[in-house]
Amino acid sequence: MSDYKLTHLKELEAESIYVLREVAVQFENPVILFSGGKDSIVITHLAYKAFYPARIPFPLLHIDTGHNFEETIQYRDDLVKKLGAQLIVGSVQESIDKGRVKEETGYNASRNKLQTTTLLDTIEQYKFDAAIGGARRDEEKARAKERFFSHRDEFGQWNPKNQRPELWNIFNGNKNIGEHFRVFPISNWTEMDVWQYIYQEQIDMPSIYFTHERDVFFRDGQWLAAEPCMKLKPEEKVERRMVRCRTIGDITCTGVTLSEANSLEDIINEIAATRVTERGGRADDKRSETAMEDRKKAGYF
Repeated sequence: MSDYKLTHLKELEAESIYVLREVAVQFENPVILFSGGKDSIVITHLAYKAFYPARIPFPLLHIDTGHNFEETIQYRDDLVKKLGAQLIVGSVQESIDKGRVKEETGYNASRNKLQTTTLLDTIEQYKFDAAIGGARRDEEKARAKERFFSHRDEFGQWNPKNQRPELWNIFNGNKNIGEHFRVFPISNWTEMDVWQYIYQEQIDMPSIYFTHERDVFFRDGQWLAAEPCMKLKPEEKVERRMVRCRTIGDITCTGVTLSEANSLEDIINEIAATRVTERGGRADDKRSETAMEDRKKAGYF
């Protein structure tokens, strides 16, 4: 890795740590949104560095769909124990049981959209006034509209046409009762930056990010994990393939990539050569042209 790239990563790290420290100063009850994916792992690592030698001053909040990869949950639990951090889990299954949301049916049923209600309910229950997420502007066009400090109204909704200016990294965290902010410290990072930073810092990652053998099936141009929560169509056949996850979410909408990347160096080289976007394998983004923006307006991550 070149000296320039290392300098570039240090600049991104410094910017993100500055944002995290601003959150600690401006808000009374922040939380880190932790999915077990690479971006939330990097956010947690940055928070560790920002406040060391003290513990991370924010709890970690995981919205559990009930359809998570086992590797992700194991990694989450191990990391929380290692850091001595507080873990809060919001359960989509509980939201279903309480009648707060209705489970989808059919071959393309997913609990991904249902997470929004569980997230907003959990934020309200614990009175969080800032939720720190790992979204990046390079991921998707709707996320490119976000600011570092992204205001949410009393209903947890986002208005992309009413964003506050952020000149010279001056962040305005003023809010009314019942409102909160989503904060995105790695907004200016790219997927490549994230993986090069993981390599530079030698951050342990869930095994699911590396090539492994898994039962999968092909649907609508992408490979999906053949897990019990997936309902296969009659013509769909399960195959055993060498795959890895490039982005991690609910099993029902997370595509896997045919890959031979067994190390961080392999992943970096693979990303450098690919012409498919990071979220190209996310089925939830393909439901409509405005799928992500519609979900974000409603309160999604």
